[in-house]
Amino acid sequence: MSKGASAISIIMALVLGFVVGNITGSKAPAEPGGDVAVEASANTANGPNMVDAVRVPVGTSPSLGPANALVTIVEFSDFQCPFCTRVEDTLRQIRTQYGNDVRIVWKNAPLPFHNNATPAAEAAMEAFAQGGNAKFWLMHGLLYQNQTNLDTATLERLAGQIGLNMARFRTAMSSHTHVAAIDRDKALATAVGAQGTPNFFINGTQVTGAQPFDRFKTIIDQVLARARTIQPRNRVYANMVADPVAGEAPAPSNPTPPARPAEPDPAQVLRIPVGNSPVQGPNTALVTVVVFSDFQCPFCSRVNPTMDALRTRYGNDIRIVWKNEPLPFHDKARPAAELAMEAFAQRGSAGFWQMHGILFGNQTALDRPDLDRYAAQANLNIARYTAAMTAHTHIPSIDADHALAQQVEANGTPHFFVNGRRLVGAQPEAAFVTLIDEVKTKAEEFLRTHPGTTRANLYERMMAEADTTVRRTGGGAAAAAPTPAAPAEDENRVYTVRPNAHAPNFGPANARVVIEHFSDYQCPFCSRVASQIAQIRTRYPTQVRFVWRDYPLPFHNNAMLAAEAAQEAFAQRGNQGFWRFHDHLFENQEHIERADLERYATEQGLDMARFRAALDGHTHQAGIRADMAAADGSGAQIGTPAFFINGKFFAGALPFEEFQRRIDAALAAPAAH
Repeated sequence: MSKGASAISIIMALVLGFVVGNITGSKAPAEPGGDVAVEASANTANGPNMVDAVRVPVGTSPSLGPANALVTIVEFSDFQCPFCTRVEDTLRQIRTQYGNDVRIVWKNAPLPFHNNATPAAEAAMEAFAQGGNAKFWLMHGLLYQNQTNLDTATLERLAGQIGLNMARFRTAMSSHTHVAAIDRDKALATAVGAQGTPNFFINGTQVTGAQPFDRFKTIIDQVLARARTIQPRNRVYANMVADPVAGEAPAPSNPTPPARPAEPDPAQVLRIPVGNSPVQGPNTALVTVVVFSDFQCPFCSRVNPTMDALRTRYGNDIRIVWKNEPLPFHDKARPAAELAMEAFAQRGSAGFWQMHGILFGNQTALDRPDLDRYAAQANLNIARYTAAMTAHTHIPSIDADHALAQQVEANGTPHFFVNGRRLVGAQPEAAFVTLIDEVKTKAEEFLRTHPGTTRANLYERMMAEADTTVRRTGGGAAAAAPTPAAPAEDENRVYTVRPNAHAPNFGPANARVVIEHFSDYQCPFCSRVASQIAQIRTRYPTQVRFVWRDYPLPFHNNAMLAAEAAQEAFAQRGNQGFWRFHDHLFENQEHIERADLERYATEQGLDMARFRAALDGHTHQAGIRADMAAADGSGAQIGTPAFFINGKFFAGALPFEEFQRRIDAALAAPAAH
């Protein structure tokens, strides 16, 4: 027997021994993760007669441990998240220490910037569909073991290793059978405030992040002590989730009404990129209205006549930008969005807006046969359309829009940003006019007072000065301190950033000042710091070491591949080759698709066989994602461009004088020992 087969057998034996020995009558349903009735719990992971909870339901999710355990830990997790991997040892310690008193329940929460997380979740859920909990946890362990390489070939290999029916597996993966269940888990995560992964609810008490065993033990011991007092036993989970022990945050069901949460400040100007989204109106418009919308949402439909009226009123002074935000409880919204984006792919913005009108005009008929008919009606290439819908070609861009919506807290649809100013809901025309007139006046003033600004680059330049994190205002204690400009103590906070010893850099290794720079080749604000970086290199040749770190944003479709290309230039030609390729990418920021990258590589004399192989095999993606994880793990609110100067953080394309002030302060500070 091979070592690989032996390892699989051992894992299978361990999993089967735990699962089969402890789970009573648990079978995987045809589609795991469905909706759960409040009191009915037969055929769920809770087992016969167990009462499920309303707020954090177990439902039919994969579970590990007995159905009647006194403590249920619901885990929202992501197979590509390095922090989720770290907590696995802690969970094993918990199962060892608490035995049959603890049950682990898995919920999928693949993060939008982890490209392989959703396919990995689909593979795990198909393992669950075919082989119940035993096969799920077997696949779960293998996915974490192969976390840096979760491409299609790897997923198929793992499915074969654990003995899945490969025809069924491939069908489920190609038709995305389990995406609806995964989306329901993600919607539940949002509803219960499980932001980021891993995120845990211990009989309803939230624990966030890869906490050490002692942190879990403190909560579990409190939960277990109360659970032992509850009768009948089949109500332990439901009762405690409704009234959990104190944890990191007060429980939503606390009988004392909490203060009204602070609302996002409508006066704040937020950075809302246009990106590659469908647009209606010229890029020279004084006012850009970005709308997050859903083709199945009735309120979104109602506001369309208002948008038409605004375009008539303001003419070439207004531009409408569409962002997809299909809500999880609108089951037809996402396929409709896929069709609209395929129309955009085939026929540009004109094709998109034509399809936009068709879809909203037929909002109650959005089943697949209807979409097929609309594609023919719009004269799309039906072969291309069918291929795109089958392969879900446009899901990454839709997910990127959703990630942006979450970042700026565009909760609910329709949600508008007018030159970065928030306006929520299907407001009457007068409400839009009031806000548009205000921001239009400010845009005209910006044009007059900012040299070099033209109507063509106006929005981009205004966004460069916009905020990247949401400021709050309104009643209640949560709003007592609206977000001000960063105070001095924040500027002096030192963050720990996991280093990358193999990152591109310039400057001596023993320099007094180290600048870790996180950036994105498709970010217009990142390109604006090129001159500042050049000045740093000239002014501080021996005092500063400048380290490049990749942070491609999820809504920049070409940023990841561009980062991979630059890293391959680094692999072939070292720092000199990297910075040359880096500069070329920023000089040609509008042209960084695959063909462009190959052209630049040829011009710079790279080995093209190696270059193409690196891009095809995503050789450098693991390193890029490690950089992203290092930034996310620092605790700083990362946007791009972002800088850590000897660990002190700031973000944005600041003028050189500000860099100089911070570098000089770092040089003047006592040397660390």
